[in-house]
Amino acid sequence: MAAAFAREGAFVHLTGRSIDSVNRSAAVIRQAGHHCHTAVVDALDAEAIEKHLAETGRIDISFNAIGWEDRQDLPLTEMNAEDFLRPVRRAMETEFLTATAAARVMMQQRSGVILTLTATPGGIGYPHVGGFGPACCAVESLTRNLAAEVGPHGVRVVNIRSGGSPDSRPFREAIEQGGAIVQEFLHKMEADTMLKKMPMMEDIAQAAVFLASDNASKITGITLDITCGTTSALNYTIPKIPFLLQ
Repeated sequence: MAAAFAREGAFVHLTGRSIDSVNRSAAVIRQAGHHCHTAVVDALDAEAIEKHLAETGRIDISFNAIGWEDRQDLPLTEMNAEDFLRPVRRAMETEFLTATAAARVMMQQRSGVILTLTATPGGIGYPHVGGFGPACCAVESLTRNLAAEVGPHGVRVVNIRSGGSPDSRPFREAIEQGGAIVQEFLHKMEADTMLKKMPMMEDIAQAAVFLASDNASKITGITLDITCGTTSALNYTIPKIPFLLQ
């Protein structure tokens, strides 16, 4: 997503708890001939966030994508409370801190776009996702409520709901470690969609670029679904028709 914004001419400020991961992303942007700034910022530290924004100055787009440390692949009836609550607390804390901090700056500017990111369980019931599903729902609710408050100040807040991208790091690592089992899981995820495919990272990035642009200037307080039409009709397939229409 940062690379997509850089290609469109944005000066990107990359932050994270680890400078190594931040620098890897920055290298991709710089190798493409674009500019960016890097800094170590803990997105769960209110003071660090405020300090970084003060040093940055003007903020046109804000996006938070830290990990929620969620545990999945386990029934809720077998999960302990800490594993369930951790992603909810983490998601709510970091999104509240970063979004409201950015909003205060943008309200003074009378312009700006705050983007959030969730996944399929934010829109439908999905088994074995632990606290990740409730965390997605909470982020989507926060997005709507914050949009209602800052809209009169010229600030937009929009959430992107992804279906999970096979070319993202978690999926790539899972495929490397799980082999055929993970491939089978991905096929089932694809079968859960209307398009029978999953959105790629570039699809999510391009949606973010659109939402932050003037072309989306009247869009706020909503969740844009980019799940390729994931439905609760799990693994629905079109039956083969044994005859031809003439």
